[in-house]
Amino acid sequence: MKKRITLLLLFVSIITFSQELTGNQLLEKAIQYHDPNGNWETFKGELFVTMETPKGSPRKSKINIDLPKQYFAVVAKRDTISTEFIVDKDEIYFSLNGDKNPSKELKKKFSLNEKRANLYKNYYTYLYGLPMKLKDEGTIIHQKVEKRLFKGKEYLVLKATYKKEVGKDTWYFYFNPKTYAMEVYQFFKDTKDSGEYILLSDLETINGVKMPKVRAWYYNKDNKYLGTDILSKIKSINVISK
Repeated sequence: MKKRITLLLLFVSIITFSQELTGNQLLEKAIQYHDPNGNWETFKGELFVTMETPKGSPRKSKINIDLPKQYFAVVAKRDTISTEFIVDKDEIYFSLNGDKNPSKELKKKFSLNEKRANLYKNYYTYLYGLPMKLKDEGTIIHQKVEKRLFKGKEYLVLKATYKKEVGKDTWYFYFNPKTYAMEVYQFFKDTKDSGEYILLSDLETINGVKMPKVRAWYYNKDNKYLGTDILSKIKSINVISK
């Protein structure tokens, strides 16, 4: 009897140990789900994103990403205004309604500058490259994995912070405990009621990479809805007029 109890305790302890993932182990499982063949590292493709907000008209964007060539371009249209930003290695270009040399006043009004071009490049490659982008240099993966309820559902939660030269925000990534699919992410700035959370639903597979099709954004402090990004690999009618 005593021997059986000892074996049972040993068995339970082995199961418990096997279920405890480190941050790095959870990240690897999530990457295996979203990018099983390691395609993100050499990703080259087009994304079509429609951004919907409560008060504004939809903004439709065509995004080109070619990681091996260090090339990024986004053309976005809202109402009658179309802007284009291109980052080609160290060269940056922009245009307004097809005009590659808009006036100084128009550049200021529509933020046609190098800073905005790099912001778009970093924004789109980071969010659509998750969770693979969490392996980038300067990312600090915290090894303690939490189990947390969010919106009534249980998740495995990975915490990531960044070296000072990379970023100041604290991010939490919520993964399905069965499939390891990324279903929520959340970031905070200096205070607990700052930042936003993003609910992810459906998937779009582009060049072998599973990306969230729908991303709905909310404020952390009051759950206020901000907007939704809808991803497609097929160009919608009249997405871009050039």
